[in-house]
Amino acid sequence: MSAAGLRYDVNLSILFTELPLLQRPAAAAAAGFDAIELWWPFPEPVPADRELDALRTAITDAGVRLVGLNFDAGNMAAGDRGLLSRPSESARFRANVDVAVGFAASLGCTVLNALYGNRDADVTVPEQRELATENLGFAATAAERVGATVVIEALNSFESPRYPITSSQKALDLVDYLKVVHGVPNVGFLADLYHLARMGEPVERLVELRGDRFTHVQIADPPGRGQPGTGELDWDAVLGRLAASGYSGHVGLEYKPVGPSADSFDWLPRQLRSAKIEETA
Repeated sequence: MSAAGLRYDVNLSILFTELPLLQRPAAAAAAGFDAIELWWPFPEPVPADRELDALRTAITDAGVRLVGLNFDAGNMAAGDRGLLSRPSESARFRANVDVAVGFAASLGCTVLNALYGNRDADVTVPEQRELATENLGFAATAAERVGATVVIEALNSFESPRYPITSSQKALDLVDYLKVVHGVPNVGFLADLYHLARMGEPVERLVELRGDRFTHVQIADPPGRGQPGTGELDWDAVLGRLAASGYSGHVGLEYKPVGPSADSFDWLPRQLRSAKIEETA
């Protein structure tokens, strides 16, 4: 597959989950990767310092870089998809902001994903949008102090039926609203090509037309969310166009592996899994 010229990372919240969290960074390194990303990996927004320290140590000892981190998004397994637009969860989101930003900064991570949150039937859509704007601005201000960007992601409505940001256009409209109307400079678009493809977007064309607006990219093969080569997309074309677009961030592998995680990377030659190897090749 046309993967050369791109940098890849492994999302350890969906890959290597057969291992305890603290063993996953070393497993990613053993598979040839030098970069990882994570959903918020703790059940609470403000974990004990010893838990943060243990994860930080596991990452640094493995010799991998953290290149993406989600803010606390609630109980994802139970259907939560973010907190920042939901009045009952807003305080929890804000409590997590400084913790997440500080943890990311301590590892040199400059991409922080803020999932918007499910539709709340107890408030109006404009009320949710206003709260989301306030909380995204709050998070972006904290992130700006450490040189980080807050990214906004579109999800597919099949798996997240109450999540309102379901297209690249909706995500980009929100980014532009924050930038232009509210003067928030450090917000961007997380292009999860799996979710966009599930919603029927022509991802090859999207990459060609909007690749210059991608702050971060994640991939999985629809419809089953497995590794590239297990589904419907032409990854030679998609990755080739992404490389040609000039995209310079990481491509996050955020798929459910078909089989053991360590056996799911055959589609990506080992020599392309490490930016260090690629840069010196």
